[in-house]
Amino acid sequence: MSNHYETVFIMTPVLSEEQAKETVSKYKKMLADNGCKIVAEDAWGLRKLQYPIQKKTTGFYHLIEFTAPNTFVAELELAYKRDERLLRFLTVKLDKHAIAYSEKRRNKAKAAATA
Repeated sequence: MSNHYETVFIMTPVLSEEQAKETVSKYKKMLADNGCKIVAEDAWGLRKLQYPIQKKTTGFYHLIEFTAPNTFVAELELAYKRDERLLRFLTVKLDKHAIAYSEKRRNKAKAAATA
């Protein structure tokens, strides 16, 4: 049984652009290796945090939307917890309304980019 998920993680701002890309690649490879299908991904870039985390006030945000077996999320979050490059992460299961909203948001962004 496969479900639709969205995960956002915040990487520490001390990473170089190359290290940030490497971190994202690591998790994309982990998803692919476990039979997950990446639906969409969005690098939000360096943003100010709402409150300091580990004395940091900014972080690199990255969102990945994917389909995966039910049991995989626990494995993914365990890898997140072990990675010192990540400040915070959140993975949520999307229901049909959230999936529709996400598609609408992506289409709107595509239309804005082509205009």
